[in-house]
Amino acid sequence: MRHFYPLILQPKPENAITIAVSSRVLFNMEKEQQIYEQQGMEEYIKYQVEHEAEPFSPGPAFSFVKALEAVNTQLRELYPESEELFDVVLMTNNHQNESHDQRLINTIKHHKLFIERFCMTGGNSPIGFLKAYHTNLYLSADPVKVQEALEEGIAAATMFTLEKMKEVSETQLCVVFDGDAVLFSDESERVFKAHGLDKFLEHEDEHKNQPLNHGPLKGFLEALRKLQKKFYSKGRRMDCPILTYLVTARNAGSSGFRALKTLQSWDLETDKALFLAGAPKGPMLEKIRPHIFFDDNKSHVKQAVELGVVACHVPYGIA
Repeated sequence: MRHFYPLILQPKPENAITIAVSSRVLFNMEKEQQIYEQQGMEEYIKYQVEHEAEPFSPGPAFSFVKALEAVNTQLRELYPESEELFDVVLMTNNHQNESHDQRLINTIKHHKLFIERFCMTGGNSPIGFLKAYHTNLYLSADPVKVQEALEEGIAAATMFTLEKMKEVSETQLCVVFDGDAVLFSDESERVFKAHGLDKFLEHEDEHKNQPLNHGPLKGFLEALRKLQKKFYSKGRRMDCPILTYLVTARNAGSSGFRALKTLQSWDLETDKALFLAGAPKGPMLEKIRPHIFFDDNKSHVKQAVELGVVACHVPYGIA
């Protein structure tokens, strides 16, 4: 595939923070997907040929990817030789097809995105490719593939199309994590589901000094923290272009203490932590306006999407 920006070399996958993004979440391909599912491959190809010059509109992952590029620009200014950058891989389920490829390339150029790695799986499982790219995060519209990736130990989440998205920062990447079954394991959530709130609070109080086990997205937070520290070492702690939140239904008592204790035991932290004690997350997310929000609870994800917040479902553990 030809280079759009020949003066900027791509980092090696083992040195980069690799974000694998499905073409269906980077761009709005709802109509094309319907044609493929309802009319078959030949009609799909015919449609792509007829619309080759028409770029796809942005999908739910678009602003997130643009924010990654904004962080990369600032990292390159501080560390011109470093390969510790975000590297986006565009994943598509299609076989290699000239009309489809050209439309994707035209769209990337139209939106001035810096994406040079394409992975066309031809309908096969993406797992082998994700492992080869040392993927730190996989975003897809296909919950089956997301589940498969999580089972293989790859951080992954299902994204959903929004009718209208809230405006987000173009210069600072903002990522919001839920706690249980996202950053942490689902061990405490299992207690809550099985025995209710009182037993959950009792359990957390008894184990408040015992760190939780890690959840599926702990590694992604570690990767973000690693890049944050690169900005800190250049005197940019106060205006770091990466901002992280923990937004959890836990309260600020023993259960919240255990969450913070867990992060501390991992030598990790988020920039901000909000303990909502069971209150709805939607209004707070609407105020934060993150580029991406991860939660294992579908109701929280649905509420966020309805408010125009890019939200991802992490189907992990009992979720």
